[in-house]
Amino acid sequence: MDINSEEAIHTILDNCKVIAVIGLSSNPSRPSNNVASYMKSAGYTIVPVNPNEKLVLGQKSYSSLEEIPHEVDLVNIFRRGEEAGVHVDEAIRIGAQAVWLQDGVIDNRAAKRAADAGLIVVMDRCILREHLGRR
Repeated sequence: MDINSEEAIHTILDNCKVIAVIGLSSNPSRPSNNVASYMKSAGYTIVPVNPNEKLVLGQKSYSSLEEIPHEVDLVNIFRRGEEAGVHVDEAIRIGAQAVWLQDGVIDNRAAKRAADAGLIVVMDRCILREHLGRR
């Protein structure tokens, strides 16, 4: 499946119900909080991943993907592009189905690694906007 294809976006939105959000902040003015709050209200399970947080949106925050004690379908990345690759590699290691690099998060090499490993990949797009666009 091609990176950023309509098929990739639809497959993620339809099938990936457990979303680990890298960089999720408890600050409601941060984009990560706004997007995750919306996705939670739309019925997705949100798993915060941020070593600087203890609890976000009523959920325990983990320091890394590998600490999460259950399966994760999608890894949604709110980090700078140069920091995204390490999280993409971690998503591959934990067996996630997909990675979504939010608006402005671009790492073409990491996206290719994920796609080559069989993950569905969306990059430099907003999952909230894409979800709203389907309604």
